[in-house]
Amino acid sequence: MKSYVNRANSGVNLPALRGHNAALVLDLLRVAGRAGISRLELAERTGLTPQAVSKITARLRAEGLAAEAGRRASTGGKPRTVLRLVPEAGHAVGLHLDRDELRAVLVDLTGAVVAERRAPLDFGAGARAVVESAAGEVRGLTTSGEVGAVPGPGGVGVALPGPLDHAAGVLRRVTGFPEWDGFPLRDALAERLGLPVAVDKDTNAAALGLALAGDDAAGSFAYLHLGTGLGAGLVLGGALHRGARTGAGEFGHQVLRLDGPLCECGDRGCVEALCLAAVARGDLAEAARVLGTAAGNLVGLLDVDRVLLGGRTVFAAPELFVRGVGEVVAERVRRGGGGAEVPVALAPGGARGVAEGAAQLVLAPLFGRADAALPAGRAVADRLPG
Repeated sequence: MKSYVNRANSGVNLPALRGHNAALVLDLLRVAGRAGISRLELAERTGLTPQAVSKITARLRAEGLAAEAGRRASTGGKPRTVLRLVPEAGHAVGLHLDRDELRAVLVDLTGAVVAERRAPLDFGAGARAVVESAAGEVRGLTTSGEVGAVPGPGGVGVALPGPLDHAAGVLRRVTGFPEWDGFPLRDALAERLGLPVAVDKDTNAAALGLALAGDDAAGSFAYLHLGTGLGAGLVLGGALHRGARTGAGEFGHQVLRLDGPLCECGDRGCVEALCLAAVARGDLAEAARVLGTAAGNLVGLLDVDRVLLGGRTVFAAPELFVRGVGEVVAERVRRGGGGAEVPVALAPGGARGVAEGAAQLVLAPLFGRADAALPAGRAVADRLPG
């Protein structure tokens, strides 16, 4: 993941965050919230020396990223000064490009949304039109004055249907839109905006955001997104799992019925085709049953702790989908002899969860959490000098 650099009209100078140690301290400040955390606690949590912590926090304060949050009584000696993150010191944009709609959010350093925009989008109109629409919404979001004077964003995270090459920011044969195959979306949008851009699948972005917001750093879950298409984001052992070729999570194209309807991917009987066909005829209970069957396969294969559901189709009938998918998954787990339940629940964040997760593609690396793999405050052996 490349570093994300603010331009001339931006706020905090993000390149000042050098090395794992600074990210480690910054992440602990983020987790501590408004209550703050003392330098001694930072040293204890990270394993760094007090001198190293003092050096890092002095730099963070000079950059405007940290500030004093008062004093806290100690068990002996003088009260300790506690520090907090300054959320408004930097911002990022999250873009969710769906097949027919664009949603953009501006978030502060804590990931809190401070502004939001939505607009129609025709993904079939071609790359040039989509890039122009996306760039226009980013500019509108950051220059509309809706949130007063804020620093320009340090980068833009883009989430959209896959498959795609996350590392290169290049789209592959997006289901239903083969003309996008090979398009360098990251570089095209970065050139248009003059800002760093990160690109990932919508399901991966949502899963990243959910993992960072959760309190189980070593947990495993599957995020299933049913909207204009169907996909999965996988967090295994606390880490976002993209796969060796960043192709993991193409959940919608597992075949459930060999003689089923033709899917836009070219196969027959894919769970996506079956789900969308059921939705089109108004049979949401059948869509939930099909989705539950595929989710049960995933649970049986990966033994995840829980399943989270999202996407506009799910949010249109949340209780029906949670109940329908949950019943099928529970029966699958019971038949498999598993002692523990695998809960099925609605993903937090609602309709803008993917866009918020897209913003984390920019923010998470600043806190050393690019793949949600490091629990807050865990030191790493190869960290750079503070």
